[in-house]
Amino acid sequence: MLRAVISAIVASAATLAAAGVQAQPAGAYYVATPAAAPTKARLITRSTAWHVENGALVAARAPERDAILCQLLARDVGGLTAFSAGGKTFDAAQLGACNAKAGITAPTMANN
Repeated sequence: MLRAVISAIVASAATLAAAGVQAQPAGAYYVATPAAAPTKARLITRSTAWHVENGALVAARAPERDAILCQLLARDVGGLTAFSAGGKTFDAAQLGACNAKAGITAPTMANN
């Protein structure tokens, strides 16, 4: 029984990883994957402090709306290939709107 549960957990984790779902780091509300590798370990958008963790930019919850935070970060890092807030990943349309409002036409996928 225990082996079946462990096997199911491992299979689920592999499926989520293959689907490109971002894991939510402890204490992070926002997780963003920049189109290009971050050049700084930390940055601030308006009043939100971001730091790099395993190649992703993460931050605690901020007072701005999720879409606004996405736009601010995309503008500062040159586009995003993924963005999630509170464990909910932006779909392709939301991410496209985020990058477009930030003035990014089409970020290139950076090993994603």
